[in-house]
Amino acid sequence: MPLTQAKPDALANVYAKSLYHEAFAEGGRQKVEAIQGQLEDFLELTRQDKALNEFLASRVIPAAQRGAALHKALEGRVDDLLRRFLLVLNDKARLAHLIPIAAAYDQVVQQQFGRVEVDVITAAPLEQSSVGAVRERLGNALGKEVVVHTYTDATMIGGVKFRIGDQLIDASVQTSLRKMRDQLANQGNSAVRGKIDRIIGQ
Repeated sequence: MPLTQAKPDALANVYAKSLYHEAFAEGGRQKVEAIQGQLEDFLELTRQDKALNEFLASRVIPAAQRGAALHKALEGRVDDLLRRFLLVLNDKARLAHLIPIAAAYDQVVQQQFGRVEVDVITAAPLEQSSVGAVRERLGNALGKEVVVHTYTDATMIGGVKFRIGDQLIDASVQTSLRKMRDQLANQGNSAVRGKIDRIIGQ
């Protein structure tokens, strides 16, 4: 069973909090964020390399053999804390759970540092200056440090969409037009019903 996308669950939260506390104890916020970046880089490798993905999640390969390979491959290339953490996951047959663990770790970091990640979706790419302005306005509105991820959607006519966690705030032109269309349709039906009521009442 390969590593697959999944939302954080209770098990992922336990491992994520443990990693966070270890990282913070060793080097504070700087260490926590370094681990976060290296963990994401490692996951990106698993997304690009199908063989690595299957190697990490395989139930056929003995844990000791995989652990030795991981130790050799990661030593000196990632923070020693992250290397030890991955080896613990391997020993406990939890490497296949790495993606939700990483997602849970991101959530813990955001909660602890008052930071929130926002996906900004527009019809055309935003200029860097616009990204900065959006980040500042969102930060003021949310009262938190905002990390902006920009995406483009060619199907959008214009406007913008914001995704904060599981919440989607849609301010696109399509949505405005759809609401206008529905409003006109509802008002039109009401007007027709009103005329019929007046006719019947006569």
